[in-house]
Amino acid sequence: MTRRTFLSTLALSLLLAGCAALMPSPLAVAPLPYPRARVESPGYGMEAYLWWKPEIATRDLGLIRSAGFGWVKQTFAWRDIELRKGKYDWSHADTVVALTQHFGLKLLVRLDRDPYWDRSYQDASGIATGPPKHLRNFTNFCAVIAARYRGKVAAYQVWNEPNLAREWGGKPPDPVEYVALLRGCYLAIKSADPSALVISAGLAPTGNGYPDAMPDTQYLEAMYRAGAQPYFDLLGVHAPGFKAPPEMSPDEVAHSPALGGQRFFAFRAVEDLRAIMVRHGDADKQVAILEFGWTTDPIHKTYAWFAVDEKTKADYMVRAYQYAKAHWRPWIGPMIALSLPEYDWKPDNEQYWWALIDPSYPKTVTRPAYDALKNMPK
Repeated sequence: MTRRTFLSTLALSLLLAGCAALMPSPLAVAPLPYPRARVESPGYGMEAYLWWKPEIATRDLGLIRSAGFGWVKQTFAWRDIELRKGKYDWSHADTVVALTQHFGLKLLVRLDRDPYWDRSYQDASGIATGPPKHLRNFTNFCAVIAARYRGKVAAYQVWNEPNLAREWGGKPPDPVEYVALLRGCYLAIKSADPSALVISAGLAPTGNGYPDAMPDTQYLEAMYRAGAQPYFDLLGVHAPGFKAPPEMSPDEVAHSPALGGQRFFAFRAVEDLRAIMVRHGDADKQVAILEFGWTTDPIHKTYAWFAVDEKTKADYMVRAYQYAKAHWRPWIGPMIALSLPEYDWKPDNEQYWWALIDPSYPKTVTRPAYDALKNMPK
């Protein structure tokens, strides 16, 4: 073991020890009475960017419905709604909700991106996201939004990739702190709209260690130790395919240096997280894949090593849904494909290369992956 690996392991051990010391006793976290509703398995969905331009939102929601998909995921950034404490701008959110209902789609709302007036960290760029300075402010926001859209939002995702420091205000990932945030938001949403599903944050597959990140499997274990179990209806995960085909097992990928050489480089690494759920007595809950896809990026070194061509991307995405349908029912829930993009993304934005259509308007140019998903038997 190298000195760097030893120090990372030591730091992680100390963190987990801290989690164990702070976690509530089993008697203090009794299961809540809210029903654990199940959704179709799998559910077919796409991530979209519907916020700023209603005409593009209308086009993209039509594309989702035309493809035979039933779910759309959209970020509702806290900072774009609660402009000052208690001062809300609902104009964009109301439009997204109304349009989604018009197209008969189920809306999955991602809640994160703390406002500038309630920050617990310094951010020179002004755009980073992290836990709020006062948790009660976020809890109140969860209650207000769930009450406003009672019966209109199918599910809420509580935060995004908190196992990465860059998504946690630049601070080391803290599962105990995240569980407190999840618990507060869960109780607030359920009090305002008991039928809405609460999904835990999508965790990033990563091999980077503390303090920059925690692998998703270690983070999930720490969440359970911190008492998370009663406070989410579905487990949120991210499942990028990297370079491997979707059917390849994590064992096979871990033994292939060309494919990354670690288990998390497999689409099926979702099964490792599912196994943790089962060990903790959560087998009855479903899993929501909140992001998945394959990139065709030839530009960015961080991504280009696992890029595939557009034809392969289309083939792999169809096969991912087919694999889930054949092997992961009934525990797999919504699977959200990346993505219908922002209209102004350019090739220098790495998200451009994951998209299912070209980022353009009013002209619509679909990519092979969109066409393949549209034609795929559901």
